[in-house]
Amino acid sequence: MKYKNLTIVALLISIFWLTSCEVKKESQAVQPNIVYILADDLGYGDVSALNPNSKVKTPNIDQLSTEGMVFRDAHSNSSVCTPTRYGILTGQYCWRSRIKSGVLLGYSPSLIEETTPTVAKFLRDKGYTTACIGKWHLGVDLKLKDGTYHQGEPGVDFTQELRGFKDFEKIDFSQAAQGGPKGAGFDYSFILPASLDFQPYMYMENNLAVEAPTAYTNGNALDADPWATGAFWREGQMAPSFSFEGVLPTFTNKAVDFIEKQKDADQPFFLYFPMNAPHTPWVPIDEFKGSSAVAEYGDYVQMVDNQVGQLLQSLKDNGLDENTIVVFTSDNGAYWHPEFIEKYKHRANHNFRGMKADIWEAGHHIPFMVKWPGKIEAGSTSDQTISLTDFFDTARNLFETNDSEKPEDSFSILSLAQNKEVSNNRPPVIHHSSQGKFAIRIGDWKFIEDLGSGGFSEPKNPEPVPGGPLGQLYNLKTDPQETENLYLEQSERVKEMTLKLQEIRGY
Repeated sequence: MKYKNLTIVALLISIFWLTSCEVKKESQAVQPNIVYILADDLGYGDVSALNPNSKVKTPNIDQLSTEGMVFRDAHSNSSVCTPTRYGILTGQYCWRSRIKSGVLLGYSPSLIEETTPTVAKFLRDKGYTTACIGKWHLGVDLKLKDGTYHQGEPGVDFTQELRGFKDFEKIDFSQAAQGGPKGAGFDYSFILPASLDFQPYMYMENNLAVEAPTAYTNGNALDADPWATGAFWREGQMAPSFSFEGVLPTFTNKAVDFIEKQKDADQPFFLYFPMNAPHTPWVPIDEFKGSSAVAEYGDYVQMVDNQVGQLLQSLKDNGLDENTIVVFTSDNGAYWHPEFIEKYKHRANHNFRGMKADIWEAGHHIPFMVKWPGKIEAGSTSDQTISLTDFFDTARNLFETNDSEKPEDSFSILSLAQNKEVSNNRPPVIHHSSQGKFAIRIGDWKFIEDLGSGGFSEPKNPEPVPGGPLGQLYNLKTDPQETENLYLEQSERVKEMTLKLQEIRGY
């Protein structure tokens, strides 16, 4: 009788264990997969669904916009690469970190510290498989030959430190780096350390160099006019088999491979896919050369669209599209000079003022669309002002979470995307230029602390004239091109917005 009872108990335990596994598997299967596609330097006006006058064709991105919701007033949290990526993954404005302006370089140490919460860590803790495939540009702690890691010097200004490390010979590329995607919470990663115009020109898989950069390139199109356009890249160390034209297709193939491996997985996945294009160098493969009316830039944008289409098709082919949230956006506005607008009659940044790096709208007003079949209405739109920092809290909103752990600058847009409310009462959005110039957006009004673009466009940082305005104030509803500075006429509003900016910023 004793052994019979033990047998019954063992059987009940086995049944309970198997049932728990099935419940867990079923629970995990209900959670949506998440694919976050981040284009690099793609302007709002490049997407033909958003700009009927666009001279480039983006049918796959256009289809995504018709299958989900388009946020028409979406903004990158910075107008350049590194800080925007920091904001997406951490839910915090990058100026709260160690870097206050500019971008990292290829040999820079990790900007995201091991103790910093990220959306990848959060989703991994919720049972997701996490992957980062594409342009990283957030630093990695490279292993040095003396056994230490390049993490910056204590007491040294971080911005200066990351520009000062040039001793290539000290790096041991045969050893895995610390920090980077792995330290940020990604189970798998295949990355380019920085932009495709910064050394080292090589891939890293799971924080280890795929091929050490033992070769050298003298750079390309270094005398481009305007500077840093066309097939431009800087000189530097390069992996012997590295191909600039092959980077974007390589990332797409890796992403498709990752998706295919998730077909029969028993847990959801989060794929962060930061593309390297259409950021310089503009290097479309032969299939797309001459395919647009905007020379190599337009050809490259159309290649980007094709790669997006391949990713979306992979989700369908593997039966994953119905339970996958797809986000498509850009890290900042396009690097598109006034002379290009005149030459090609193409407004990559739509009718917004300026370009990438600027505090003006073209620097940070970006395309943003999200698709979730059965959950987000196809062909819907939202005029709510949002920031790319909002992604982290939106992911948290898929679960019951502790609000005390909400990222400081992230506010869920899930209810907006599902048309459950028109406004989520989001606090004001903060904008930040490449040179560290601040702006704040409250309703229709945008206040900029100083004069000029604070980026690439002229005038960058002009001095105030006696009796003239000290900053900029625009009503974007009546003046979306930011042509009429109302700083002097709206002194009370300037005062209120200045105080609000200082309150959010902390100084």
